[in-house]
Amino acid sequence: MTALHIQTNGPVARVTLNRPEVRNAFNEGLIAELTAAFTELGQRSDLRAIVLAAEGKAFCAGADLNWMKAMAGYSWDENHVDATRLADMLWALYSCPVPVVARVQGDVYAGGVGLVACADIVVAVDAAGFCLSEAKLGLLPATIGPYVVKALSEQASRRYFVTAERFTAAEAKRLGLVHEVVAADALDAKVDELVAAITANGPAAVRACKQLVKDVAGREITPALRDDTARRIADIRASTEGCEGVRSFLNKSKPSWLA
Repeated sequence: MTALHIQTNGPVARVTLNRPEVRNAFNEGLIAELTAAFTELGQRSDLRAIVLAAEGKAFCAGADLNWMKAMAGYSWDENHVDATRLADMLWALYSCPVPVVARVQGDVYAGGVGLVACADIVVAVDAAGFCLSEAKLGLLPATIGPYVVKALSEQASRRYFVTAERFTAAEAKRLGLVHEVVAADALDAKVDELVAAITANGPAAVRACKQLVKDVAGREITPALRDDTARRIADIRASTEGCEGVRSFLNKSKPSWLA
């Protein structure tokens, strides 16, 4: 891979956007590499957390200018194929069973906001700015839309989709897109703290928790949903990990995932 740098340290993988000369903007290569990376990492049973980071001053500036120049001459069919690749990349990130922590060290524009919205936990420096800038170009944030609306809320998305205003990291936190805002010199410590919290928990339980949120969010609490949740807790209570976790808690001993 040339657009990404991937490093694994024990149960934690780090995926770093490595196109700082173009502010880590998307092109076909970066999209393909991100899709492959999160598809492959999601299949690894030994991984318990993934950190999504970026090199340089910006986290991700959206679309690469040269890529946009090429798209200017595309037919509808070619645009559809191209946009589908981006949609597939976002889905690979969003559906990855391993928890993803986004380490946002700089500005996030357009499609980059989609990357952030697909992560499970987002830590941003206080100087980072966010902008859904597509409307300025006569476009719309369509492929990233489902994820951004979930993360940002419908009402905030109505504003920032149509105004293309820049908003601060503090505002992104207030709206729910970002979980933690820190000074630049505290960024890595906060990311490490959150990764440590994730990896201190039962590996299967963490993946099941992530899936539970996706499956129940926005659903009506019907008898079928209540039964589904009862079945899920029964499954994990009866599992090897669940039995060990409860036994370790009662015996005041460490479970195997902390050994």
